[in-house]
Amino acid sequence: MNPSPASPDVSSPSGINRAGLGYAISSYVLWGFLPIYFIALAPTGSLEIVAWRILLSLVFCALLITVTRGWDAFLALLRDRRVLFTMGAAGALIYVNWQTYVFAATSGQVVEASLGYFINPIVTVFLGVLVLRERLNTTQWVAVGISIGAVVVLAVGHGQFPWIALLLAFSFGFYGLIKKRVGARVDAVSGLTLETLWLAPLAAVQLWWVAATTGLTMGTEGAWHTVLLLCAGAVTAVPLLLFAAASRRLPLIYMGFIQYFAPFIQFLVGVVVLGEPMPLERWIGFALVWAALAVLTVDMLRNARKAPKRVVAEPV
Repeated sequence: MNPSPASPDVSSPSGINRAGLGYAISSYVLWGFLPIYFIALAPTGSLEIVAWRILLSLVFCALLITVTRGWDAFLALLRDRRVLFTMGAAGALIYVNWQTYVFAATSGQVVEASLGYFINPIVTVFLGVLVLRERLNTTQWVAVGISIGAVVVLAVGHGQFPWIALLLAFSFGFYGLIKKRVGARVDAVSGLTLETLWLAPLAAVQLWWVAATTGLTMGTEGAWHTVLLLCAGAVTAVPLLLFAAASRRLPLIYMGFIQYFAPFIQFLVGVVVLGEPMPLERWIGFALVWAALAVLTVDMLRNARKAPKRVVAEPV
């Protein structure tokens, strides 16, 4: 899945790589409809879903490494202690993210989960200040301030602190920071393999706990349910691989725009398909978040015009 800039027909007349655009849209659309997949796994609970997701993702990635003959490169990463422990930290964060997201999807809180991914870009900017000591310009501070106001409105007006949204946003934000530390040294498949390898013992303990309490649902709810549950590894890995392919082909600014596909689809799934309540204060909170994103987008466009043009973005 390496980019092929030499091919004469990979770009549109505007210079945008068509394959990269297709990969990016596909990845975020798949992530957007992910709540429906998890809901379809009922009566399987979030603990069992995440445990199977971890173990089956590990199996799926191992098969991919075998097919692509990438074991030598993967074992080299495994011997690098810095990479190994960095990916362990990334695994812990993605575990928190997965467990929170699946819980939200299976407990009728898809709208709040979408809020988490709407505010994730703003949280990433905020983390840049707290962790990387970056300086924000006035426009970026305005976006951060509006988003904080949105959280206050949602907490006070809706009568419930949006902990799911904030936990999703911050866990994925810190996950992104850690992935930036390893950069291009760790490809998408190897990264997910290392992360799930660290989490495999925890997944095994979760399955043991579920089996000892409520009982496992794998193989007990019919053939279709079993097939869906067995697809958890592919459902996890495929959008990630599409995203990795897109990030190597598209300028970062296009990836920034397309990333809003996923939370927007999740929002529509929650409101239109699942009929989750949207009282006035919740609409106001979301409107503030969207206003903050608009401010951040304007700033991104302005900075992109000033910066030297780049053909492709570095892989995330």
